Amino acid sequence: MEITLTTGILLIISGIMVGFINTLAGGGTVISISLFMFLGLPPVVANGTNRIPIIFQTLTAVILYQRKKLIDWKKGIKLSIPIILGNLTGAFLAGILPGKHFSYIFAGIVLLFGFSMIFDPNRWIHENKELQIKPVTILQYITFFFLGIYGGFAHVGIGYMYLGMLVLVSGYDLLKANVLKIVFVMMSVPFSLAIFATQGHVDWGAGLIHAIGNIIGATIGVRFAIKKNINFIRYIVLSLVALVILQLLGIVTPEKILEIFK
Repeated sequence: MEITLTTGILLIISGIMVGFINTLAGGGTVISISLFMFLGLPPVVANGTNRIPIIFQTLTAVILYQRKKLIDWKKGIKLSIPIILGNLTGAFLAGILPGKHFSYIFAGIVLLFGFSMIFDPNRWIHENKELQIKPVTILQYITFFFLGIYGGFAHVGIGYMYLGMLVLVSGYDLLKANVLKIVFVMMSVPFSLAIFATQGHVDWGAGLIHAIGNIIGATIGVRFAIKKNINFIRYIVLSLVALVILQLLGIVTPEKILEIFK
């Protein structure tokens, strides 16, 4: 991709949005990949390039959350192991399987996720649940391995899936789950990036410029998450889930959004 002043500004501004969205919830990858493709990158290269800003974005958020002592490193490292293995598997599968199969899985999980937040909000907004956090089980290892496969393959919306598992199965409240979700992504994405890079499917220039905006957005997102209450984060997540559903239904698409600015 040829980087011009306009392209650079667009990558940084969109990166701020993506970093903010992903730090608070997830789904910002849709913006990144759509933009990379709009600027001329093939889908597989857009998918691989997107891993660069994700690494910088999550590293920024983890540093800021660690300063507030909000990270459960013991659980984070334990559950990152199957996720990393899944990421490696998914990155290999990205060159073999059609993306539509993973899109169907993503659609179903996002719908269940949204319904749970609407009809059973108390499971998401309770705080001080340390005594109710469940120990890591074999089933959790297996589930996070398969989520890791999806993350390595497409990554789009993986944050929702991690959040759902951590809140509904592992017993975390939304804030603590969101922090742990970021740890998972930070520790696993470098491995899938390495696979894409060895296959020549990474545009380092576009990825690093986009990462600048992601760092800024992640910094803003962490400050919002810490200052606002958990219910605020829930409303942000619900809004993003609604946007994803509209996109899956074809009501909102990157092409339709771009038409507005023409």
